[in-house]
Amino acid sequence: MIVPQFLTKIDEKQLHNGAVSWSSPSNIALVKYWGKKAFQMPRNQSISFTLEVCRTTTKLSFNKLDKPSKGFSFEVLLDGKRKTNFEPKIEQFFKRIENYLPFLNDFHFKIETSNSFPHSSGIASSASGMSALALCLMSIEKQLNPEEPDTFFYKKASFLARLGSGSACRSIDGDLVVWGEHPDIEGSSDLFGVKYPYKIHDHFKNYQDTILLVDKGEKQVSSTLGHNLMNDHLYAQTRFEQAKANLSKIKTILETGNLEDFIALVESEALTLHGMMMTSRPYFILMKPNTLEIINKIWAFRKQTGLPICFTLDAGANVHVLYPERDAASIYEFIKSELVAYCQNGHYICDRVGFGAKQL
Repeated sequence: MIVPQFLTKIDEKQLHNGAVSWSSPSNIALVKYWGKKAFQMPRNQSISFTLEVCRTTTKLSFNKLDKPSKGFSFEVLLDGKRKTNFEPKIEQFFKRIENYLPFLNDFHFKIETSNSFPHSSGIASSASGMSALALCLMSIEKQLNPEEPDTFFYKKASFLARLGSGSACRSIDGDLVVWGEHPDIEGSSDLFGVKYPYKIHDHFKNYQDTILLVDKGEKQVSSTLGHNLMNDHLYAQTRFEQAKANLSKIKTILETGNLEDFIALVESEALTLHGMMMTSRPYFILMKPNTLEIINKIWAFRKQTGLPICFTLDAGANVHVLYPERDAASIYEFIKSELVAYCQNGHYICDRVGFGAKQL
């Protein structure tokens, strides 16, 4: 499928070498995307908080080849070390986007990347990584086409990022991003993420996310495989309808500031995501015993104190503890005293809602 609006004519002769760098954030979905159609299209709509601290920084160096390559010429380095096991995914990404970036075959690319968090541990490293790479590639296009409007630049970057990793399209902008065409969200699209266009109550501004690293290892089941298992899932259609309804509900919640309803929806979404994993064929579990210990501790603390603390989960064992900035002091003391003990080596990340990617 070719999307004509993102086909761009450029003059490739005017650029020979250089380097561009972007820092792009991860994101944490409140209404979860799980299941995709062809061309990296979502089976259901989603909305996410863009994070600030959990980021991928990517430097893309490029050198003009003497003659265009029949394939793609590139190398990938993570934290300064060559990562050949990353290259098949980048190769696949380049194949998906070559119609939209005609200069890809004309350069050798050196992709140097690093994360501020553990790779493949359920903090959406593919989202931050692919969005950072898409933005770097768009910066090259911008050099070749300086008249390109910024609105088009970011929309196309989100479109390209989606073709590398679905959730990556939600990491370009912030603070809240919607992906998936929805009748209640103006401008929403399956092709790219859009900044949430409506009023947000002060409760949700500078929302805090303390990420408890229960398991920093590789997930035993990749998100790609998990998404594919939704194709024949017994409860798939009901789940997709639930997500659509929840996006309508969260629009009202974000406007009114109803934290009780926010907590109920966000935690239900997290558990539903993992419920889909546990009822797929083959079934699998990404939560760990300490994940459940943390969840029960959060529930008990919330009941005891009445403080608006809640959790969400991505496709992994780690727990995102969400709470308003106004209650940060009390809740952070609880996290340090009661929850950090369940983290691998006591490691956790203090994050918050951010406002998107940054060019370096």
